[in-house]
Amino acid sequence: MQIKQILIACFWFILGHTAVWFQLNGQFIWPWFRKNEWVLACTGVIISFFYIWGTKAGIEGFGGLFWPNRFLGFSIGIFIYGVLISIFFNEGINMKTAVSLLLCLGLIAIQVLWK
Repeated sequence: MQIKQILIACFWFILGHTAVWFQLNGQFIWPWFRKNEWVLACTGVIISFFYIWGTKAGIEGFGGLFWPNRFLGFSIGIFIYGVLISIFFNEGINMKTAVSLLLCLGLIAIQVLWK
C-alpha cells in the first residue's frame, strides 16, 4: 500500500465530488446555473478527468486492488454530499445521517488501515 498515492486519490475524488455536487445542485442556489445547463453539462468532461486520475492513483496506492478504491471514492462522495447539503441547504445532520457519515469514515479506515 502506498499512502502517498491514496492521498492523491483522495484529493482527486474530493475535487471531483465537490465539482459534481455544484454542477448538479448549483441550480438550486444560483439562477445562472439554472439558465446554463449546457455549459454545466460540458464541464462534465473536465470533471471526468478528476475521477480518472483519482481511480488511477487509488488503484496504484492499493497495490492494484479495485474494491478498496471503489469504497474510498464512494465514501468520500457521501461525506462531501452530507457536508455541502448541510452548508448550502441548512439540512442539518440528524442522527441517521451522522451514523451514515461515520460508517463512510469507517469504510475509509478499514480500506486504508487494515493490512
